[in-house]
Amino acid sequence: MSLTTDTPMAVTSPPAAAVEGLCPAELAAWRGLLRVHASVLKQLDAELEAAHGLPLTSYEVLIQLADAPERRMRMCDLADSVLLSRSGMSRLVDRLERDGLLVRCACTHDARGAFACITDAGLELLAQARPTHVAGIRRRFLAQFGEDELRLLGQFWDRLVPPPPAV
Repeated sequence: MSLTTDTPMAVTSPPAAAVEGLCPAELAAWRGLLRVHASVLKQLDAELEAAHGLPLTSYEVLIQLADAPERRMRMCDLADSVLLSRSGMSRLVDRLERDGLLVRCACTHDARGAFACITDAGLELLAQARPTHVAGIRRRFLAQFGEDELRLLGQFWDRLVPPPPAV
């Protein structure tokens, strides 16, 4: 594909002096995102672990399954939804299965595929953990912004990574 000078660009090029590195505003925005993400996730993880013995990654898997049609998902789709590698997902599912929070179910139309299905125990633990998690999100993130700012943040995130289409 070739670009002509008539082709509009979605992103403007940085000034020549900034090509080798990020300018202070860019650096502050990028580092701020990384710092806030890591810090808030670490705090939410610690809260869930202390209150319910449930790490945040396990909570994310359970919430995805609870919200999925028939409360089950293909392993590969589950891995994609919680941003884990397939091998990482397999190890996590092994642990959750050992704890009785989910089971693997056969996929009738694909002998190689498997579903992860949340159990009643998984739903019960999720119901106990959800208020802790939601309160933590509100306290550590949402309460720092007004309603208009939250809408704007949502628009920024959607600009970077559009949400998946509704099913």
